Amino acid sequence: MGKRAIISVSNKSGIANFAKRLCKLGVEILSTGGTANILREEGIKVTNVDDVTGFPECLDGRVKTLHPKIHAGILARRDNMDHMNELKALDIEPIDIVVINLYPFKETILKEGVTLEEAIENIDIGGPTMLRAAAKNFKDVAVVVDPKDYDKVLNELEKTDEISLKTKLYLATKAFEHTAHYDSLIGRYLRDEIGDGGFPDLLTLTYEKAQDMRYGENPHQGAVFYREIGKFKGALTNAKQLHGKALSYNNINDTNGALDLLKEFNDPTIVAVKHANPCGVASSDNVLDAYKKAYESDPVSIFGGIIACNRQIDEDTAIEIDKIFIEIVVAPSYTKGALDVLSRKKNIRILELSDIAIQVEESTWDFKRVYGGLLLQKWNTKLFNEDDDFKVVTKREPTKEELEDLLFAWKVVKHTKSNAITVAKGKKTLGNGPGQVNRIWAAESAIERSGKEVDGAVLASDAFFPFSDVVKAAAEAGITAIIQPGGSIRDKDSIELCDKNDIAMIFTSMRHFKH
Repeated sequence: MGKRAIISVSNKSGIANFAKRLCKLGVEILSTGGTANILREEGIKVTNVDDVTGFPECLDGRVKTLHPKIHAGILARRDNMDHMNELKALDIEPIDIVVINLYPFKETILKEGVTLEEAIENIDIGGPTMLRAAAKNFKDVAVVVDPKDYDKVLNELEKTDEISLKTKLYLATKAFEHTAHYDSLIGRYLRDEIGDGGFPDLLTLTYEKAQDMRYGENPHQGAVFYREIGKFKGALTNAKQLHGKALSYNNINDTNGALDLLKEFNDPTIVAVKHANPCGVASSDNVLDAYKKAYESDPVSIFGGIIACNRQIDEDTAIEIDKIFIEIVVAPSYTKGALDVLSRKKNIRILELSDIAIQVEESTWDFKRVYGGLLLQKWNTKLFNEDDDFKVVTKREPTKEELEDLLFAWKVVKHTKSNAITVAKGKKTLGNGPGQVNRIWAAESAIERSGKEVDGAVLASDAFFPFSDVVKAAAEAGITAIIQPGGSIRDKDSIELCDKNDIAMIFTSMRHFKH
């Protein structure tokens, strides 16, 4: 059994009990600073590290454990007689257990108003060095970074007087993950401080497990949800669940899509999503009317879908929502009456996200995993290159009402899977054509879904028209205005057909593919 342990922890949870049980096993405890004080207050005998090194802490505690009598005691291989003889000659005793977690860098950088100087002072140096040394020498040294592992270590020691090699390897793995996570946080924080918006040559990402999931997109796929560390205001990870069972993989993915679209709107708006695509979106002067319009957009697809709202949900709106099965409702707040109504159904998840309207920062990265690699891009935070940067390319300009609907539809189609077409009227989606392999199929689907209301509606396309067939279909349906990026070698054909049918058309010069 190991006879010496060094303990220096930022997270003090359970450390006193752990140290007491080690002492009962005859383990000598070495410690520093605040950890040593806490252990002594609990009546635990502690040897100061500077008593071992013969060198005092210095530089305001920046240098405490960076000493050969500590690191040689950790790194010496017990099966190497030269190492052991050298320790004896240098009067160094082995250290068999290293219990360390690091300065609270994450907690520091997440505080409001933290300065660069404060963050730098919370970068641990001696801790990671000891952890890496102990993890490298895991055959002889047990390294513990997680309070959850205290019982595992103690139970083995109390039963067998040893910590198994399997456990030591497990602990070493966690130690290297711990230091890698720590260094990744520092690197990302400093890169954000630089603020150049560029992509690093070496990309290291770190996330914390938020929850295990029953399964992924399908029951045969394992899944887990990880949370990115940082101040991501308005993110789904900040939502407070008020009611219902845990979110599933698909719930999180679909709700995130609903939030992305919702952030495009300032007026009271309801976004209904099914399988990551908008199925009903509407804006109005009040939430109740917006919900009714969104429901009317597609009363079939909204069943079992997700509803996101950028205003408080009141009781009257909740009563309407309660008439059908909805998986999730997310809003900045709820009246008591609304919560009473919605929570009557045990299967609905009710989420509260107070900062739901906060926009995604332009510097945010968007990721897509491919087998053997990772695609990274900046988040799509723009509608146009500049505010209202678009060009009317037809003889007729859109009316004020048409322009409002065109901008509304443009926001929706941006968040619909490509190839995408959105038909809208009166700040309400009539039909959405998502994820088709050609644009005319997407247009035909959206127009068909729009029904009789399509006459006088507007149409938005996430990318240009390679042919004039979409304009032809729109004209036949009675659509009066179109918004699309433009840029096709056949743009002239679409423009001429619009003019022939008195359709106003806008080119945005910005496409919004979403795959």
